[in-house]
Amino acid sequence: MSTLAAQDATMYWLSSRTRNDLFLLYCFDDSGCLGAELREFVARRSARIADLRVRLRELPGDLDYPSWVRCDFRAEQFVEHFLSEANWPGVCTALGKLLGTGVDATERPWRLHVFRGIEGAPRGGPGLAMVVVLQLSHALADGRRGAEIARALFAESDPIEPVATARASVGGVARVGRRIGTAAMELVPVDPVPVRSALALLRMPLQFSRTVVLGYQAFRAQRELAELTTAGKIPGPGPGFTPSLVNRSDAVDGDSADRQSEVHQVRMIVCDAARMRIRDRTVTVVALTAVSIALERYLAARGEQVDRLGAQVPMALSDNRIGAHNNYRSLGVDLFIDEPDPLARADKIAAALADRRIRARHPLLTAQDRVTAVTPAPLLRRDVDRYPIDTVPDSIAGHTVVSSVHRGPADLRFGGARVRFTGGFPAIGSVMHLTHGVHGLGDTVTVSVHADTAALPDIDDYTELLRTALNEVFICAAGELGTSAG
Repeated sequence: MSTLAAQDATMYWLSSRTRNDLFLLYCFDDSGCLGAELREFVARRSARIADLRVRLRELPGDLDYPSWVRCDFRAEQFVEHFLSEANWPGVCTALGKLLGTGVDATERPWRLHVFRGIEGAPRGGPGLAMVVVLQLSHALADGRRGAEIARALFAESDPIEPVATARASVGGVARVGRRIGTAAMELVPVDPVPVRSALALLRMPLQFSRTVVLGYQAFRAQRELAELTTAGKIPGPGPGFTPSLVNRSDAVDGDSADRQSEVHQVRMIVCDAARMRIRDRTVTVVALTAVSIALERYLAARGEQVDRLGAQVPMALSDNRIGAHNNYRSLGVDLFIDEPDPLARADKIAAALADRRIRARHPLLTAQDRVTAVTPAPLLRRDVDRYPIDTVPDSIAGHTVVSSVHRGPADLRFGGARVRFTGGFPAIGSVMHLTHGVHGLGDTVTVSVHADTAALPDIDDYTELLRTALNEVFICAAGELGTSAG
């Protein structure tokens, strides 16, 4: 049994109020394997992956954080979908409905969805495709850990070691390689619930004392951080932004699963990785630049002129002493829409992102994390339940989310068929009604759009604006390279 870290428990408790599961899409060639054969493969392979043979166990009254306990694969964790129109638009429509669902981590924290015989999928020629979506509880994984779990599931050979957390790459974008490390959840025989409850009650006074001590240390760290910022020794915090049309929606009830299942829609733009790798600029920066252009134009077309736009960018953290499955920080970054030149804008975005990362990695900023880590479970559960997730504040950290993860080489197989590309869809909520995933696999990078119909009713218009913006950035980069070569 392995007890959840506070960050992971927070993700689990939030899932009862808003959908926050991870959805990792992988598009393969269709090998013609039957669903029963694919299910047998998933059952056999998942038995070798530690993160896929657990479920959550709670204590009555949340006296302590939930724990991971062993369990076996269930046949219903493999879901084969039969579409009336087995084509790419049909898959996108089905994904929109799927993203409104959530797994119950106390039953099983993951499901695998399979769509076979799909026509018209990007990349791969005239042959039929098979689209596979790995749905994970956010308590089980963040984006980089989820990608490592998927890699273990679809690797050409059976995993020799349990799946481990992937390392963070230079620049903050998570990169997933082959079997990075071997550490995994260590599960031991389950203590009887009364014993665990008694032990939790005995530990609680010590937890309260540690919370007070570390809270005072966090206060001092916050004051020191402010002094260093004022002195110019570390970059300041990210700016705040005024909410826009894509941040306001009266049509979504954050606590209504039925309503949420009706509002999700997705689109994907599959790009050649070589075009996204522009000299001296990361894939994340290129995507942020294109999003800044597309979003500004989209809002203007709907009659909303904005002076500033920003984005939230999750950054993987390398230090994970408490073993949390969710180990990242969200950075608020200005998108500099007042800069007309795309490459100059990209450079400003890159500089701002670098500043946010420097601050996010500063040791003083981890002081509050240490407080959260020792907070007694009942207190944190109360805070999660009371947090106003359905309120849009006057100032927000960004108008959209751009989450970037490189998922490694394109050497994955399912049913004997090769992989074509991958995609992902950061969750939408009361503030973020438009999010973007940027996911690399081999020689492809997929820019995914996930939106709430109430806030963005014309997703195809926005997607076309984003496609155009990406091409503009590519063309400018090619011109810059040509000028340099000349």
